[in-house]
Amino acid sequence: MDYIIEMLDITKEFPGIKANDHITLQIKKGEIHALLGENGAGKSTLMSVLFGLYQPDGGCIKVRGKEVQINNPLDANALGIGMVHQHFKLVHNFTVLQNIVLGNEDVKNGFLEMKKARKKVMELSEKYHLAVDPDALIENITVGMQQRVEILKMLYRDNDILIFDEPTAVLTPQEIDELMTIMKELVKEGKSIVFITHKLNEIKAVADRCSVLRRGKYIGTVSVADTDKEALSEMMVGHKVQLTVQKDEAKPTDVVLDVKNMTVRDKKQGHLKEVIKNVSLQVRKGEIVCIAGIDGNGQSELVEAITGMSKVDEGTILLNGEDITKKSIRYRNTHGMSHIPEDRHKHGLVLDYSLENNLVLQEYFDKRFQNHGFIRKDRITEYATELIEKYDIRSGQGVDTITRSMSGGNQQKAIIARELTKEHELLVAVQPTRGLDVGAIEFIHKQIVKERDEGAAVLLISLELEEVMNLSDRILVIYEGEIVGELNPKETTIQELGLYMAGSKKGENK
Repeated sequence: MDYIIEMLDITKEFPGIKANDHITLQIKKGEIHALLGENGAGKSTLMSVLFGLYQPDGGCIKVRGKEVQINNPLDANALGIGMVHQHFKLVHNFTVLQNIVLGNEDVKNGFLEMKKARKKVMELSEKYHLAVDPDALIENITVGMQQRVEILKMLYRDNDILIFDEPTAVLTPQEIDELMTIMKELVKEGKSIVFITHKLNEIKAVADRCSVLRRGKYIGTVSVADTDKEALSEMMVGHKVQLTVQKDEAKPTDVVLDVKNMTVRDKKQGHLKEVIKNVSLQVRKGEIVCIAGIDGNGQSELVEAITGMSKVDEGTILLNGEDITKKSIRYRNTHGMSHIPEDRHKHGLVLDYSLENNLVLQEYFDKRFQNHGFIRKDRITEYATELIEKYDIRSGQGVDTITRSMSGGNQQKAIIARELTKEHELLVAVQPTRGLDVGAIEFIHKQIVKERDEGAAVLLISLELEEVMNLSDRILVIYEGEIVGELNPKETTIQELGLYMAGSKKGENK
């Protein structure tokens, strides 16, 4: 059998953790090969070894049948291997074109030759339906567009083995469909793709074969057409997984969050544009209310106003009947509000702090954790150890692990553990399962339902339509900064919800 890539018996260790434990992976020419595994299973590490970012501690790599030594990404590029990373590697104040040619420039008499490069980029973008504006600055384009730039970067270097590391984690449903089409096009042209993901629907949609890793070990490779989602998820987490949420009827009682006639203007555009327009909503104890909408319709601004990260221009916010419109973030945190933020790196964690310090970020000043103004490390360690166990947060060095070194999914679990464990009556959860695998999603969904059943009020903001339909008791649809409909998940369909989200049923069901 001819394999274009063979990774044989690869081992890679980091302090306290064997990220890859004797893994063998074989990729055929012209296939989309999915690499499936839980958060922290070793998928990105394995692909970073193939791309030359890490050196393996054992094993060998063959490309087109020949054993090779890949010391760095330049070696990988020379072998035709390209990679789109989960967190894009782009220079934000350069243009699209400059980013694509960076490190691979044509120079004539000491001057950059951009004409030829521009022509090649435009030809590639037409051929693969990757429409981009070559002169736009990266900082001004959407995440979906940035991803296209990353793909064009690989094609510009004539790479024919393409690694996509969790490419859909930050995309809207429409962009995901476009990406799937692009991947199929690339394979038709004779490229081979390794697709790292933990979304089973996407594997079923595009992959030919799928290899599964679990806790650093290779579990097996299956043909996607012959394997159902249940079997794939069981291979991935090692036990049967409930793919739907189990919950009883909600029994809502008192109003916890009461937003009245709130308007927020765009701070970036000199307060001219209203990004939240006269929004009123209530969330009661014992219910999960979900704000559903296409990304960019005011969800982020709504959450920032409720949690105190930005100021409200008009209207009031009441928490348990108390006006908190002008109160600080800490006041909200200590008076019953928990918040799982949208951007875990920017607003959820201090990445260079240890895991235990991140777990007490909002409570270190509490009586439990201090003695006459001095922090009691023993108490913090004890508390953090409990949370790590309860929420299955996987980290190489336990409480002392630097949070930056943990996988994205385990960083997310740390935030969820912190926010659910501290005293609160209102949980504001923004994309709580973004970037998590099915096992972790099942766990988080159960925790959120448990929160509701124990009397918390939950405001959920999600872009995943299945999550919206499965988890919420009431759905509020947001479109261009306004609430345009209230739906009952039991009586609506994903199609109807989609129409509201696109604004085509505005005003029909308020």
